[in-house]
Order: sequence, then C-alpha cells, then structure tokens
Amino acid sequence: EKKKPISDTISKAKTKQVVKLLSNKRSQAVGILMSSIHLDMKDIQNAVLNMDNTVVDLETLQALYENRAQAEEIDGIKKHVESTKDKEDAKPLDKPEQFLHQLSQISHFSERVFCILFQSTFHECITLILRKMEILQRVCKTLQSSKGVLQVLGLVLAFGNFMNGGNRSRGQADGFTLDILPKLKDVKSSDNSMSLLSYVVAYYLRHFDEDAGRETCAYPLPEPQDLFQASQMKFEDFQRDLRKLRKDLNACSAETEKVYKLSSEENLQPFKEKMEEFLNHAKLELETQEKQLADTQKIFLGLSVSFSVKPKAGEKDVSLNTFFSIWHEFSTDFKEQWKKQNKLMLQQRVKKAEECFKQARQKPDYNVMPKNTTGIKAKLGKKI
Repeated sequence: EKKKPISDTISKAKTKQVVKLLSNKRSQAVGILMSSIHLDMKDIQNAVLNMDNTVVDLETLQALYENRAQAEEIDGIKKHVESTKDKEDAKPLDKPEQFLHQLSQISHFSERVFCILFQSTFHECITLILRKMEILQRVCKTLQSSKGVLQVLGLVLAFGNFMNGGNRSRGQADGFTLDILPKLKDVKSSDNSMSLLSYVVAYYLRHFDEDAGRETCAYPLPEPQDLFQASQMKFEDFQRDLRKLRKDLNACSAETEKVYKLSSEENLQPFKEKMEEFLNHAKLELETQEKQLADTQKIFLGLSVSFSVKPKAGEKDVSLNTFFSIWHEFSTDFKEQWKKQNKLMLQQRVKKAEECFKQARQKPDYNVMPKNTTGIKAKLGKKI
C-alpha cells in the first residue's frame, strides 16, 4: 500500500496563523521534499538508527541529509518549542519547521546519515579505482612479459633490419623507438597491395600462432579499448582520489566516535557493530589500493625505461597518455589486420575441408574382389 506524503502526517494548525522561522526559499525546498517522500517518520527513524535502507533508500537519505536543519535553524526551532511548551494559545510551527524538528529528534541524525551515505560512496569510489587499476596493471604486465608482444616486436625489428639491409648504419639495429609502431601501416609494398603491418600480422599468424584461423585464436597484444582507457588515466588522479577517500574516511571515523560517546545504550547498536566492521574493512581496502598504486607506478616506470620512451616537453616523467597513446594506435591498426587475416585463414581452412570432403565422396569406398567358386558345379567345370 502506497503511503501518503510525509507532509500529510504532520498535523495542520487549526488556526491560520503559524510561525515561520525559515526563509521562503528554504521553506519551499523543505516543503517540496516532504511532499515527495511517501514515508512515515518511524520509517526514517528505523532506517537511521538500524542502518537499514530497505524501506528508505539511499537517495532519500541523501535528500534528507542535504535538507537537514542547520545549527542556527535548530536553535531557533528549539527556542520556539521551549517557549511555547505550556501555552495553550501559542502559535504552532509551520509544517517545514515541524518536519525539521522531528528529524532533529532522531538520535544524532546528521552523524549517522553521514556514515551511512559514506559507506555507499566509499564502495563506489574504491570499486572504480580498483577497476581502473586492474586495467592499468593488466596492460603493463602484458606489454612487459607477454610472449605474443615480444614475438610481434621481434618481427618488426627483423623485417625492419632486412628492409634496411643495404644501409650499414640502419640495417643491423638492436631495437627501434616505440613511435615507429603506428607508422608501419604507412610502409607499403612496391605494388602498393600490402603494408608492412599487414605482412607482420600475416607472418605472425602463420608462423607463431597454432590457433590462427580458429575461434580459439588469442589476440597477442593488449586490447585497444584497455589501452585507450589506460591512456586517459593519470597517476595524479589516483593519488588525489585516494587522498580524498582517506580524508573522508577519517571524517567518518570521527563522526562515528561522536555517536559512540553521546548515544544512549539503547541506540548504540547495531550502529556500533556495523560501523566498526565497515571502518576496519575500509582502512584495509584503502591501504591495499595505496600499495597497488605504488607498485603499478614502479611497473610503469620500468616499462617506459625498457621501451626507451622519454617524457614530452613539459613533462617531468613519462605520462600514461604519452606511452599508451602510441600502443593504442598500433593495437587498433594491428587488430584490424589481425581480424582480416584470421577471417582469410578461416576461409582457406573451410575451402580445404570442402575439397577434401569432395574428393572423399568422388573416390569409391569399396573394392570389387573376384569371386572364389568352390561348389560341385565349379569343380566339374574345371574337369571339362
């Protein structure tokens, strides 16, 4: 059954005159909120005290927290309530003021809701950081130690040396700069029918990949989408986000301690138990991510050194964008050719299989053997 708006649960003054302590704009904002919330105050109290958002969702709690009474407003409301407590003809508070007063009656409403909301925020933020970090670590480790990557780079070096074989200064290079990779597609054969990139891809598939032309064929380089995402990341952003989480976690811990000290025994649980569990877990997760970030920075630094990538003008260190933008462009071009070559090889496999099947059907699968006659008639025939 759908409940009435909470504004309908607050008693309306019999007299037309009511006390308005809030500004018109503020009163209107609280009034709109009250009309949009179809709950009882008991539901809100239960959600806050028991940290249960099954009835009152986080979005509603966020709206209540943002519209909660400020210190000056609470002081004014409390003074009015105290001064009119025993007066029969006292003017009642307007509905928005009554609503804010009822919220303030919930034990440490502001501190508790802050902690509830932070739990959700922390989980979302740490999950986002974790996903980004996983992508970054994955592409770094693939480029650092993947057999496929090393084989592809080896082919680029070998073919480059062969093409420059007539030039002693360039024909026997021990390596090449990374910015060469996106340019491979621009190096064409004499008849312009093939690029160096397409030749590298075809050679790799035919000589290094046993599953080429099959569904099980694995792409040897990091995925272009992963490389693009990595190129958009900044270590400074990770550090800033983790610092903010650390700061907010400390604030949450302080608010939690305040509730511990000032709450009555009956209102202490389950808040204390749930918050202790959350804070311990959150601190551990944060420390883990801070360590992961430091480790990932070391891996990336080693990777940029091994590929001899230098910082761009104005950069102190090689940025993720500088490094991974090159790889993203190369991997995008490589994958396009990789798909084409795989499709071509698959078609060749299918054609070969069809030819084998056709030959098998044309060839008879039986042999005509001479009949051995052993009966009486055959023996008489031999004598004649």
